[in-house]
Amino acid sequence: MTTQSRRQFLSSAAFTIAAARLTAQSTSAHATLSIPAHATGPRVPTDFIGLSYEVQQLVDLSFFSPANTGLVNSLKAISPNGVLRLGGNTSEFEYWKPTPDSPEPPHPVTRIVEGEPKPNYYAVTAESIRNLNAFLEASGWKCIYGIGMGTNAPGRAAAEAEYVAKTLGPRLQYFQIGNEADLFSSHLRDPKTWGVKPYLDEWLAIARAVQKSVPGAKFGMPDVASRIDWLTQIADAWPGIADKPNVTTLSHHHYFGGPATNPDVNIPNLLSPKNMARVQKTADLANAAAVKMGVPVRMTEGNTCYRGGKPGVSDVYASALWSANYSLLLAANRYTGVNLHGGTYQAVANGLGGSLPGDGMLAAQGVSAEDIAKHPHPFYSPIATFGSECVLEPVAYGLIFAGSFAGATMHGEDLTSPLQAAGVNAVAYAAQLADGRTSVIVLNKDAEKDLDLTLDFGPQSGAVQTENMRAPALESRETHIVSSKLAERLRGGKHTLTVPHATALRLTLV
Repeated sequence: MTTQSRRQFLSSAAFTIAAARLTAQSTSAHATLSIPAHATGPRVPTDFIGLSYEVQQLVDLSFFSPANTGLVNSLKAISPNGVLRLGGNTSEFEYWKPTPDSPEPPHPVTRIVEGEPKPNYYAVTAESIRNLNAFLEASGWKCIYGIGMGTNAPGRAAAEAEYVAKTLGPRLQYFQIGNEADLFSSHLRDPKTWGVKPYLDEWLAIARAVQKSVPGAKFGMPDVASRIDWLTQIADAWPGIADKPNVTTLSHHHYFGGPATNPDVNIPNLLSPKNMARVQKTADLANAAAVKMGVPVRMTEGNTCYRGGKPGVSDVYASALWSANYSLLLAANRYTGVNLHGGTYQAVANGLGGSLPGDGMLAAQGVSAEDIAKHPHPFYSPIATFGSECVLEPVAYGLIFAGSFAGATMHGEDLTSPLQAAGVNAVAYAAQLADGRTSVIVLNKDAEKDLDLTLDFGPQSGAVQTENMRAPALESRETHIVSSKLAERLRGGKHTLTVPHATALRLTLV
């Protein structure tokens, strides 16, 4: 198994012709950025980059297993020490089965709603947790472990948490209780009464039971789908709560849009400055709540398009530029990390009621079943599975590119406004790496304009080494990250270059 796709290889001649054609059609914008010698912004955690999977993936004992070397190597390629978050819609229908003889508990009645999982309950076993631990050890990753709340009971949750904590040990980052509880009113709770207060009552009952069984337990909450105001309400209520569990992180989800049939889910909107302005607004609200509680924020589940992604948007190069931009924006806003959702077709489809809207969209367009199968399923998955092969998709390359700042200290200066003022859809971030070197990432998301850029490093001297992320077009099903072999010396502390449209560059002083 390999993390390289047969789609990832392109002849140099074809790539050169495509690049020349695109360059001939482009126009240029001009800008200068001043890069300070010292960084004064937030430090990016070394485990900033992460992935999110459905808890139901644990049912397949061969999936999160050290024997699944393709998946192990894919995680290592994305980050040497990332965070695997287990949760998703299916987490609300799992139950703990500690021994083969343990009976299945009674389950409450739930409503069947389009886009939400059907009440198909499944067991999480002790063997699956042991396999998970061995998988984490093999990959070098840690885990945010999701325990269901929608159909669970405090005693069962505590028993599961105790075994998980004992088995995973230091690889357990924290427990998440409940997934997207702000949507429970659609299928799991009474919409007339459900809200923050009943949520907190139920969450506290389970969290306190877990903390009693696992005295050192840490928690993240509330893992909402979109109601960021829940974070504000929880932060306001928190001082008045007695016997508080040890909450170490506030969390929320983020999908750009959806579902696949929504015409507004398209590449121009995905890459637009207006989209990132909405992300910034969300980060401002989340951080304000986090400051009140004295904890950081993490985006624990998200991607380009909810309900499985959209073909032609979620599985193409544009998604790499989006994920790099999104990750860097959150890093600059003091988030502790980002987890993009993915997994196998069946696990994600089960969490959505049994199917992916993107499949129906393609079928309605007359695409054959054979050609539909050539897309990753789900369409947004950072790591796709084609039979026994694991393939890094474009959105994963954006994580890798942004992940080069993991462990670095961000510069606090706004480097994006001067670029957009020049009339180009581009963003820039700078950081001081752990070894003291200065590094700058420029994402030119513009479909047409190149960026003629001068970087002014002031009194700093040395040479600049370049790494770029590119593809023949925004709609390409491939992504390449290429490092230059030569370093160009600064001239008077400055470096001038062209960032082609639809290209990302990372420049590092050496």
